[in-house]
Amino acid sequence: MQQNPPLSVVIIALNAASQIEACLKSAAFVDEVVVVDSGSRDDTREIALKYGARVLHQDWLGFGRQKQFAVEQASHDWVLCLDADERISDPLRASIVEALQAPRFRAYRMPRCNRFMGRWLRHGEGYPDWSLRLFDRRVANWSEDVVHEKVLTDSPVGSLLGDLLHESQESLAAYLEKQNRYTSLQADELCRRGKQVSFGRLVASPLLRFVKFYFLRLGFLDGFPGLVHIAIGCFNSFVKYAKLYELNKKGKS
Repeated sequence: MQQNPPLSVVIIALNAASQIEACLKSAAFVDEVVVVDSGSRDDTREIALKYGARVLHQDWLGFGRQKQFAVEQASHDWVLCLDADERISDPLRASIVEALQAPRFRAYRMPRCNRFMGRWLRHGEGYPDWSLRLFDRRVANWSEDVVHEKVLTDSPVGSLLGDLLHESQESLAAYLEKQNRYTSLQADELCRRGKQVSFGRLVASPLLRFVKFYFLRLGFLDGFPGLVHIAIGCFNSFVKYAKLYELNKKGKS
């Protein structure tokens, strides 16, 4: 009988003591857990050690490079990448175990379900939020993007059943502060790559985004939290391009 390839879960963390325990409990079925901490001042490291994780320190490299560093520290080639505020649902765990019994693919994506303002979003931009997280690191790697990083592979990608649950405990104010940082990072990266922004794109991008996610993707079915989530995403699109416009103007002055 063929034995399943061993699986490592890799997690990046910073001051995640209130979240990481649920994440680690959901990953108890894997062969190894590696937590890469970037300087927590709470009990993140101690909690991870309590659950048998191998804990390493790495100063912050940006999201993409930090996650790739974590992947490279794993003992096994098959890795499942998680954030500290995510957890593996029971159906997803069963799907992972079944897929690894005789892998048809060397990379797998999974639906990610986001909890926002106390509600699990099932439509719009919040679901299914397909995320490639399970892969053989010999054929895939994380991009070097400082934000909105993604796994890159030329290998065919399979799809798993069951949700990866993202249950952030941050307040709406904290969420907005994070989005402000993210749009600045995105604008900086676009400017570095020489991208320009037109008035038409500045205006059209958020409007088209709203139509797509609120109406075509049925975001209105997620009630008030769904509306807020999509509206913030549309505003982020506007702000990102407004910041890029500002950077372009500074570059020309």
